[in-house]
Order: sequence, then C-alpha cells, then structure tokens
Amino acid sequence: MGLGNPGPEYAGTRHNLGEACVRELASRLGVEVARKRWKSLVGFADLDFGRAWLVLPQTYMNRSGEAARAALRDAGVGPNRLWVVHDELDLPLCRLRIAFGRSAAGNNGVRSIIASLGTEDFWRFRIGVGKPASSRAGVSHVLGRWSRVEAARVPSVVSGVVDALEEALRSGEVRAMDLYNRAGSLGCEELP
Repeated sequence: MGLGNPGPEYAGTRHNLGEACVRELASRLGVEVARKRWKSLVGFADLDFGRAWLVLPQTYMNRSGEAARAALRDAGVGPNRLWVVHDELDLPLCRLRIAFGRSAAGNNGVRSIIASLGTEDFWRFRIGVGKPASSRAGVSHVLGRWSRVEAARVPSVVSGVVDALEEALRSGEVRAMDLYNRAGSLGCEELP
C-alpha cells in the first residue's frame, strides 16, 4: 500500500512519495493500478508465492486505514502481510528503514491504519523526506513540493525503494530489512 493524497494538487509532494514508489513497482511488474476497489486504486501481480495486491488509497492520508481494513478483509489476509510504503520525517532524504510493528511516529496515514486495524503489527517501508527546521512546519513540509536539489535525488530514492520492495518479494521482509537498513543510503547523497 503506497500512501499519499489523491488529486493533481498533491502529485509530486513529499507526502505522496509512498504512492510514487508503489506506482513504480507496478510499472516494473507490468501491472496497471487503475481498478477502483477498497476506496483505492488497485492492481495485482500473480507471483511465485501467490497474488500481490498493489493498493493506492484514495481516501486522503488521514483516512488510509479505511482502505487498509477493506483490502485486508476482502483479500483474507492478516495485518502482518500488509506493507505500507510512506514518507518519514524522522529520516533524511535518501534513507529507507524497513520495520515491523512500530508506532505511527507522527505519520497520520500510519496512525489511521493502526486505529482501523487495531494493531501496529504490519510492515513499514519508511522513506526519509527530511525534517523541517521547526516542528510546526511539519504539515507544510510534507504537503510541499520538492526543492530543486531534492527533486534531483527523488528518482534515485524511488528506484532504491522499489529495489527494496522487489527484494522483499523475492527473499522476504527480514532479508530486505537486513540489506537495506544496514546499507543506510538509497544510492544518493543525503542532504545536510
């Protein structure tokens, strides 16, 4: 599930980085994510282990849990099979951390999913977007567009996150976590 806000006014914002990564994963898998289901746009790929659903909630970030709950219910899987790809203020741009069972850490989409599912026990692909100078600027930071310097790094970030997602599909979440959490960078230079 790639978190973001629907609509052209939010395209290309930091908060839609999770959605951008899932769209790129869909492209690599040859999957169209266009079917309307579960308050989302969805597509699927039949892989060696079974069906993988790619889900882009259309509920706005603060209500992502509605889409997650509907998708898990209809797919007949538990929260531990959910991968949420989202932006993370606590990490610098060019950084990815894969985690299981963490708090929302201030991300309202993740907070909504935890509240809707009644558990923190799902996977997170936490993509750094950097922290603004003041905590009051958090909302405007994530809803803002990339600076020119940041925008030059975003393609490497998206590519690196999708590489991690593909590794998790091939080898499992723990293997991907070991590789990518240890590596530190997604192949681009972090900003100071």
